[in-house]
Amino acid sequence: MSGFSIRLTHRIMAIGAVGLIGVLAFGAIYQIGSLSQDASRSAARSAREISDLSKQLSIEMLEARRHEKNFQQRRNETYAIRNAFDAPPLAYIERAASRFFGTMTYAAHLNGIVEYEDRAPQVWIARRSHTKATDPGMLDNIVAGGIGWGMGIEATLAKECWEEAGMSADLAARATRGGTFHVLQSLPEGTQAEQIFVFDVTLPADFSPRNQDGEVGEHRLARIDEVARWIEEGALTVDASLATLDCLLRRRWIDEEACQGIAAIYTPPAL
Repeated sequence: MSGFSIRLTHRIMAIGAVGLIGVLAFGAIYQIGSLSQDASRSAARSAREISDLSKQLSIEMLEARRHEKNFQQRRNETYAIRNAFDAPPLAYIERAASRFFGTMTYAAHLNGIVEYEDRAPQVWIARRSHTKATDPGMLDNIVAGGIGWGMGIEATLAKECWEEAGMSADLAARATRGGTFHVLQSLPEGTQAEQIFVFDVTLPADFSPRNQDGEVGEHRLARIDEVARWIEEGALTVDASLATLDCLLRRRWIDEEACQGIAAIYTPPAL
């Protein structure tokens, strides 16, 4: 019996040892599993943070690429760097880079007016093409264009009249000079520092603008109150809004009280 008891005791001890080893092994596995879960959760959090950061960087890179595309888009047109229109050039710059560097630029805008004997006058308004590098899809004057180096004000106006509205040279020559104002504003692509020469032309009632260069999406003949509302809503570009208000004020088609402070745009900004 003693031999049997010893063998049984040894077996019990062996079973106990195996059990203890099992408990220790289970504990180790549990601990490893717990650590593994913590590590997985930490890795998941890190992955989410990296993903969010990647998305944000992608958005910023796309936005930067958009501005770079605008910078590079077109235009194969030379502007002169000069602090007054009649001043000698200090240097020359590609038009697409002018706002990036904030150089002074010049433009001509035309108000196309239709007058009637039996009703209130109306104004032709253009909608910029959605492919334009600046202000795509916004409302604009019937004709508006930058003045490149070597081009005069009237010559630019005549060229733009044909390209943007299909106006003949004779019709464009009827335009009369309005005001001259200044725009200075910060934009996503840089700084617009521009002097704008305003013209008005009275168009025949049967005239219908026809764009020639693909830069205008549509034209519409609008009432004065409609145009005033579009200006108030910001549907027109800043340039076109001011050029139109210049016309409406000169012709007393809008009250001066509605345009308080506009006198400031006729004073050149301090550069």
